[in-house]
Amino acid sequence: MIKKFFKLSILLFIVSCGNDTKAEPEIIQPKKEKIIKEFGFILNNYEVKKDTIDRGDSFGLILEKNELYYPKIFNIVNEVKKVFDIRRVNVGRPYTILYSKDSIRKPEYFIYQPSSIDYLVVSLGDSIYAEKKQKEVKLVKYEASGVIKSSLSETMQELGLSPLITNELSEIYAWNIDFFRLEKGDNFKILYSSKFIDDSIYIGLNRVHNSYFEHRGKPFYAIEYETDSIRGITEYFDENGKNLRRAFLLSPVQFSRISSRYNLRRKIAYYGRVKPHYGTDFAAPVGTDIRATASGRVEKSGYTRANGYYIKIKHNATYSTQYLHMRKKGLKVGTQVKQGDKIGEVGMTGYTSGPHVCYRFWKNGKQVDPLKQKLPEAKPISEELRSKYLAYMEPIKYKLDNIDSNLNFE
Repeated sequence: MIKKFFKLSILLFIVSCGNDTKAEPEIIQPKKEKIIKEFGFILNNYEVKKDTIDRGDSFGLILEKNELYYPKIFNIVNEVKKVFDIRRVNVGRPYTILYSKDSIRKPEYFIYQPSSIDYLVVSLGDSIYAEKKQKEVKLVKYEASGVIKSSLSETMQELGLSPLITNELSEIYAWNIDFFRLEKGDNFKILYSSKFIDDSIYIGLNRVHNSYFEHRGKPFYAIEYETDSIRGITEYFDENGKNLRRAFLLSPVQFSRISSRYNLRRKIAYYGRVKPHYGTDFAAPVGTDIRATASGRVEKSGYTRANGYYIKIKHNATYSTQYLHMRKKGLKVGTQVKQGDKIGEVGMTGYTSGPHVCYRFWKNGKQVDPLKQKLPEAKPISEELRSKYLAYMEPIKYKLDNIDSNLNFE
């Protein structure tokens, strides 16, 4: 019995000795420093100071406050003037100064940001130079849809979408839809892109690329398509290749309402009696831009007691338009204008009871109602591009048609 116990003790000793191994020491890897890049520099290599332009600051004063002195400041200013107007440093805009990390702590670069995208780099060392650069802009595509309850702008606000989308849609459909006369139940679907810098900082809408708008039960497709790659011309066409552009815009003022129509038997409040009203009045706040509804040449520009300041544009041998009650004197006679160009501002000059532009429309020398005219259309897509366009359009139309009616990805 003692012999067996002795053997068992030896065996346990051997086993325990076999397990008595020293643990390897844990090697702790040093944490890698996160590399921070901005403005084309690795900021880890510098001591970084970020600040904003204060009231009363000048470019020279900022340099002086950051350990640079004359005559070097004078040399730096002269170099910067070659690429940037230093008088345009605006209060509140950010700037960055990069210092050396040695014991001298010498300022090496000055970086000013006049906008979210643009920035100016100034080398402050022995080799002085200045150059304008831009941050890389990343475009992200989105889909969205909505149903009109009151106005397009209010619908966009409810969906959390940029108000710039409202402006884009009003431009795209300027020849087809009066956005001040939308009806409850009208709906839209859009494909658009937004701009980002530094991977995740939103800086605004890029553009609406394609859209579907149903107004009074009628569908309006707008497909973006490049018709001239050399000149970079992009236009919008419908599902049949028909250009959305027309010879005339529906309205000379964006987001205005018609306060008075063309009416030969209208009782005019200002005069207190029945008098023909040969124009269409678009009510809008004083100062609102007035646009040329078509391209042409300014034929008349002046002032009368009744019309106030006005402009008349001759578009061709058939059509002319006139814009009354402008805020101030408009363009000079002989000025060439393009469709959509600003030609003046809404005012209250002349005989008027409120701010508006009276829009008058001539056809063959006779004033007519612009809203009842069958106006000439723009040329459709060329036959040589038509088949390419239709093939390009089909998958986009399919995508628009299948956007969820309650979708908003942004």
